[in-house]
Amino acid sequence: MKKAAEGVQRRRGRPRCFDQEAALERAMVLFWDRGYEATSLDELSAAMGISPSSLYATFGGKEQLFRAAVDRYLVRGGGNIGRIFAEEPTARGAVQRLLDAAADEFTRPDHPSGCMIALAGTQCSPGARPVQDLLRGHREGWHASLQARIQRGIEAGELASDTDAAALATFYLTLMLGMSVQARDGASREGLSAVAEAAMRAWPGAPRGP
Repeated sequence: MKKAAEGVQRRRGRPRCFDQEAALERAMVLFWDRGYEATSLDELSAAMGISPSSLYATFGGKEQLFRAAVDRYLVRGGGNIGRIFAEEPTARGAVQRLLDAAADEFTRPDHPSGCMIALAGTQCSPGARPVQDLLRGHREGWHASLQARIQRGIEAGELASDTDAAALATFYLTLMLGMSVQARDGASREGLSAVAEAAMRAWPGAPRGP
């Protein structure tokens, strides 16, 4: 009888088994929708279907869980910039495709609107500075990739040699991040596509011949 009771006690003490990938997906969606600081541990635990102790034991805490959620977001589609820039033969085509993809991704009905990297770290207290630094680092990485792709276009003769690649990259990245805010405010895919089309009319012309 004593052994049976001990067995029941050991089973009760074991951590609950759960699908970590599914739980992380639900945490990612919650962070994406509400932002880092506005999402509580209780809300995360409820959404993930686990206890706070299991959350800490598996992911290490709220910040570590957020970092894992950001990684998941980038893998699932939020990190397609590098692939787009590698596949498109021209800098203009790459930027056009990037904006078109953003208009589509930011307004899909099967997940929160906008971009997690743009929206999830706004309005944070000083204690959340590491999270803001993480997201800013990703945005800076996007800017660097965009600038490098434009610079390759300059070197290939698509753009005039005096084109300011850094300024042009800042312009189109600022536009894309603004599209994310517009999507969160309810803008449609068609509306954002029109914004992208207007922005591409500002693309510098090809270098003039002699």
